[in-house]
Order: sequence, then C-alpha cells, then structure tokens
Amino acid sequence: MKSIKIKSLVREATGKTSTKSVRKDGLVPCVLYGGDQILHFTATEIGFKDLVYTAAALTVVLDFGDSKKNAILQDIQFHPVSDKILHADFYELHDDKPVTMDIPVELNGSAPGVLNSGGVLSRNKRKLRVRALPGNLPDSLNVDISSLELGDKFYTSQLESEDFDLLHPQNTVVCQVRTSRTSTALPEDEETEEGAEGEEGAEGAAAEGAAAETPKDDSKE
Repeated sequence: MKSIKIKSLVREATGKTSTKSVRKDGLVPCVLYGGDQILHFTATEIGFKDLVYTAAALTVVLDFGDSKKNAILQDIQFHPVSDKILHADFYELHDDKPVTMDIPVELNGSAPGVLNSGGVLSRNKRKLRVRALPGNLPDSLNVDISSLELGDKFYTSQLESEDFDLLHPQNTVVCQVRTSRTSTALPEDEETEEGAEGEEGAEGAAAEGAAAETPKDDSKE
C-alpha cells in the first residue's frame, strides 16, 4: 500500500489554550494511538492534502525528524463552516499486528448486461472494510464486472483472499446490473400497473470509521 509522509512535531503542552495557539499558527493538533503511550503532536494542514482529499487508501509516515512512525488516519474533524482541519487521530502500525481499514472498490471491465441488454450498473459499495497485517493491506479491491449479465450481482464472497479478511457478510452486494425502465417498457396499448421495486438499493459510500478500536484520550479537544 502506498504511503505519504507528514512532517510532525511532538507537542509538549496540551489543553484549550495550547490548542488555540496551535491552530492560530496554522497547525493541526493530532494524537497518535496504538504505541506504548499516547503521543500528542502537531502537523501542518497542507501536509494532509494528499491524505484527505483522495479516494485512495493510504498509510502515513509521521516524520518527527529523529524518528518516524508508520500509521493510518483513524479520525479527522473539520470546522463546519471553513472546512479547516481541527483535529486528527492516527493509529500506529506494527508489522505483526492486524489493522482495520476501509479500502476503495475499483470496477474493471464492461458488463454485458449493460452493453447488450440495456441494464444499469448499480454500485452498492464504494469501500469495504478490511482487516489485515499492514504489509498485506491492498491499495484497492478489484471487481471484474465483465461477466455480469442483466440481474447479476457481485458479492463480497467473490473477493475472499488469504491476505486479508473482509469484515462484511459473504452475501453483501458490491455491485449489480439492474433492469432499467427503458429495457422493461411495455407497448402503449398494454395496460400495466407499476409495482414496487423489490431490488436492494444502492447503499452509497458510508462514513465508516477507519482502523482499530482505541482508547479515547481525555485531553483531546
């Protein structure tokens, strides 16, 4: 999995007054969990650009100058009006400890049910939650839709791997080729009553929390 580097500085003082001063200087107060002890630090907001404003799943190298920490972004808070980053939580990675992360789904190929039968491709899951050792985390989950005919569905069970565990039921629908209105239109002189659509709707991209369960830090603002 690809990683980006964020220059970081250990934060000695905490509390509301310190936090206001940090933000006034254009820095983001951050917390790193998962190590021997909770670590408070700051980073520049611009350092988050390639991490936050992308659909890709990325790991992070927190560069403290004399030391580096591998981590993943666990939670991030934005100002409701200005969208400035207010706070970020990270979780430290260890080679021998599994971690949970949301991985984007990529669709490959063209579905015959769309090309030949006038169906509509519906994406039910744009990300899936995966648990794996850091070295086995995939950049993306590739779904081959080249065999999907009208009415076919692609399930999470078809993405099973020895490298990671998918934290979803095996019958979770990732995508499907649904019947479109035009492909089922009846002649004008034939009377019909439109019934309720019984197919499972697209769930969209849920804001699933990243990573692992960690203790909450009472000093976090």
